[in-house]
Amino acid sequence: MNYYPHDYDNYYNQNYNFQNEPKNKYQQMYQNESPNKYQPTYQNGYPHTYQQGYQNFQDPRYRTNSIPTDLGPTPSTINIEKRTEDNPNYRTTLWTGNNLQLTLMNIPVGESIGLEVHPNIDQFIKLEEGHGLVELGPTKNELSFKKEINSNYAVLIPAGTYHNITNIGNEPLKLYSIYAPVNHPKGTINITKP
Repeated sequence: MNYYPHDYDNYYNQNYNFQNEPKNKYQQMYQNESPNKYQPTYQNGYPHTYQQGYQNFQDPRYRTNSIPTDLGPTPSTINIEKRTEDNPNYRTTLWTGNNLQLTLMNIPVGESIGLEVHPNIDQFIKLEEGHGLVELGPTKNELSFKKEINSNYAVLIPAGTYHNITNIGNEPLKLYSIYAPVNHPKGTINITKP
C-alpha cells in the first residue's frame, strides 16, 4: 500500500470551490479540445483516493456527493469544524481506517438519527451546529437518559447502548461521529436518510 499523508483541507480548497464548480485550472487543461472529448482524471501524481471523483464532479447530477471524501486509512489533517458545517449530506464518511471511522451528519429540522444500537462499536458524537435532544438507554423501551444539547456538547456512547439524537432546533443539526471499530463501508455517502 502506498503511504500518502494528506492535508485534506489544503487539497480540497485548492481543487474545489464552494459553488460546486471546477476551478479554472481544470477547465483550462482541455481548452483546446472539443467538449466531452476527454474526461479529466487525476493521473498527475495525485494519490489513488482522488482518481475517481472528478469525472462525476463535472456532471451536475452528481455534484452533491462526488467530492473526494474518504481519505482513510492514510494519515490526514482535517478542519473538522469547517467540514462538518459545510457538509450538505445526511451522512458523509470522511475517514475510514482499520479500527476507527469519522463520519459527518446533517440532520434536518424535526428529524432524528433514528433509534439504533451498535453491539460491538463505541461511538463519539460532537455537535458543531444546532440544538438536539439526546436519548440513551440499555433497551429500546428504556431510554432513561435524556438531555438537550448544543454545540458545546459531545455524546459518548458505549457499545450496546441504544441511542437517538433528534433535531429540536430551527436549523440543521451538524455533527460528526467517530466509530471504533468501523461501522459503515468506506466511502459511504447518503444524500438523504436511508
